Amino acid sequence: MLLAQLRDGGLPVGTDLREFSGEAGFAARVAEAVGDGLRIAMEYPQPTALCADERSVKTARLVGHLNNKATIGTFVDPRFRARRSVVPRAGLAEATPAEESWVLKAATDDAHGGSLDVYLHRAGDEVALPAFTDLLGEFVLEEYLHILRNWGVQLYVGVDAVARLLAVTEQRVDGAGVYVGGRFGPVAPPPDDLLAECLAITQRAADVGYRGLCSLDCAETLDGRLAMLDLNFRITSGSIPLLALRSVRPDALDGPAESVKLAVAAPMAELLAELRPALAAGGLLVTSGHDTTRTDNRVRQSTLQLLVYGDDPEDVTARRSALEAKFGL
Repeated sequence: MLLAQLRDGGLPVGTDLREFSGEAGFAARVAEAVGDGLRIAMEYPQPTALCADERSVKTARLVGHLNNKATIGTFVDPRFRARRSVVPRAGLAEATPAEESWVLKAATDDAHGGSLDVYLHRAGDEVALPAFTDLLGEFVLEEYLHILRNWGVQLYVGVDAVARLLAVTEQRVDGAGVYVGGRFGPVAPPPDDLLAECLAITQRAADVGYRGLCSLDCAETLDGRLAMLDLNFRITSGSIPLLALRSVRPDALDGPAESVKLAVAAPMAELLAELRPALAAGGLLVTSGHDTTRTDNRVRQSTLQLLVYGDDPEDVTARRSALEAKFGL
């Protein structure tokens, strides 16, 4: 049903889809692909026993290193580095006082569940360390920045090993500073020197072997500082809408658009049925989704990533807000 909706929306859907519902099935599908002579472009590091380096577009070691929150200083010019330090688990309690504001991130070369790696603490709140602190041995402790403007700079590295700019997006964050979606189209660009640094960072990654899409999170603070926040060397929720719109409505790329994620404890069929009137009205595109009922995950949840687009930025924002309100977000 989800694939049918993607096709109906005009998106190209793969013709060699290989289904799996758990870890064992995933390993079998990768083995089949490698056996067919295909090369794997992994977005998260996988064991070399599953995919040998020579069968990878980019090695697991490289992908893990580039996405480790502790290695950002390796690629970022000192002018744009936020103050951060690596803290072992044994020193975590002392390094995270309740009376100070700070940001905690996972520090690992391994895949660890994507969005589990950021925890923001405001001075005076009760400290409730996240689940990833029970799984890992090291963490990145970062200063809490008071942000004026927040961007996701979308770039890519092609087979020619040259870094290129895809687009600049703005990041929408909630009251706690957590990313909830992006703004696309006519957004206010970052200062030239910050944008140049984003290209330079991506080229440094290209020079050590990276190929593919990446999204670099950066910001301007209330006191005028420019800082790189995160380096995401993988396909992200910032790049997917851009690629989808380029496929379906390239003429709309320069117009206003906003992304939104809907996650509900209901079957995918019910979620799509609820969205059918809005989809039929136009200006709304399903870009990706996931239904845990098709996996061995015990949590039952349907998730959709959507892009709201149009000609009037206020109308786009209103329709995106209505979707969030409808599904209790």
